[in-house]
Amino acid sequence: MAKSPDNPGILDRSAGFMMGVTSRKLSQVFTQRLRLYDITPEQWMVLYCIQERDGMIQKEIAQRACKDKPTTTRILDVLESKQWITKQTGKSDRRSFLVYATDKGRELISQTEGIEIKTVKDATSGLSEAEYDQLLSLLRRIGDNIDHLTEKE
Repeated sequence: MAKSPDNPGILDRSAGFMMGVTSRKLSQVFTQRLRLYDITPEQWMVLYCIQERDGMIQKEIAQRACKDKPTTTRILDVLESKQWITKQTGKSDRRSFLVYATDKGRELISQTEGIEIKTVKDATSGLSEAEYDQLLSLLRRIGDNIDHLTEKE
């Protein structure tokens, strides 16, 4: 059946497609705004998680940032090479290491946190506070549904 105003195409009614498009657009703007700081949105998010709670192990960081282990390892290596984090061998398990934000990493987050806030604010302009809260609630519910699906499969 042909797409028409009365019969939108499947992508026009796909929450997954629309969330993906929106996420990529938001990431592009954030990437552009972070360019001067030599950090990507993915790296920024991981560094932000680390400075929120120093001393996490890689597995905890991956869970908090919703990243897989190889991606987290790669990001941690970059953050360490830029001297934004340090790794210390764990006392109870020498195979794991604890991750800490350096003063340089904390300063970067301090300088860029407002950029993230402004990017989200710009992207959600025109939404009331209640609508924004509802949006977050709906996204969390969708995420929870997906978590339950992946646990079953």
